[in-house]
Amino acid sequence: MGLIGAHVSTSGGIATAFDRAEEIGCESFQVFVKSPNQWRGKALSDDDVAAFRERHGQAGRPVIAHAAYLINLASPKEDILSASMAGLTDELTRCHRLGLGGLVLHPGGHLGAGVDAGIELVARSLDAVLSRPETGDARVLLENTSGQGTALGWRFEELAKIIELTDAKDRLGVCLDTCHAFAAGFDLTTDEGYEAMLEAAEATFGLARVEAMHINDSKHPAGSRKDRHENIGQGLIGEGLFARVLADERLARLPMVLETPMGDDDLGHARDMDTLRRLRG
Repeated sequence: MGLIGAHVSTSGGIATAFDRAEEIGCESFQVFVKSPNQWRGKALSDDDVAAFRERHGQAGRPVIAHAAYLINLASPKEDILSASMAGLTDELTRCHRLGLGGLVLHPGGHLGAGVDAGIELVARSLDAVLSRPETGDARVLLENTSGQGTALGWRFEELAKIIELTDAKDRLGVCLDTCHAFAAGFDLTTDEGYEAMLEAAEATFGLARVEAMHINDSKHPAGSRKDRHENIGQGLIGEGLFARVLADERLARLPMVLETPMGDDDLGHARDMDTLRRLRG
């Protein structure tokens, strides 16, 4: 069965994430390695790295990171593209130092340049970044998107094409987001829609390349192309999907991370973790 968990805060130092994860019973979790809304972040000290690696070794659970939302490797604007490549290099370097298993990345938006041009630019940008020695062996997990605006990756074929065009294929994986897949058109309220999503994944980039999942309900209907997460069972996907995911042996090895609303009391993830444990039985 999948290793359920949530995105947790690193406030007070990146190693503090383990305390928050343990508090709600995470079997895996996700963090930001720097502020997700700024190009630059406070440097990780050797003490930060040592403390994180010690806790990681003790906990023995998968931890992944999520890249800053500003990064857009498909941008036709040279200044944004340059900043995005520098930002991704910095985050992968942090992941490498921390020993993290992968960095989840939205492929980016082509901003009107066209899908083919955007895909080509993402592939070239990834190769340039992944060739830099400081990034070590840290992996990039391309995330499927809802298809809002000019975002690439809502069609699985687009993710597959990026991987195909990238030289550093051994450094690339995929993170499947349930809310995004639903918004992109897979009706995950049915067995048929769920199987269609997994069959499409296998036929394009391959299920073996899926290394993590974001398990989120959706505020908007299937095919809406709108990216708004909802708490498990409170959205338009419903509990049935998550019961299927948790029982699916094909996904049993994966970290499955919540990115659902925290609520006014900041207990949204704790409640969703309880729901997932109940669904898993």
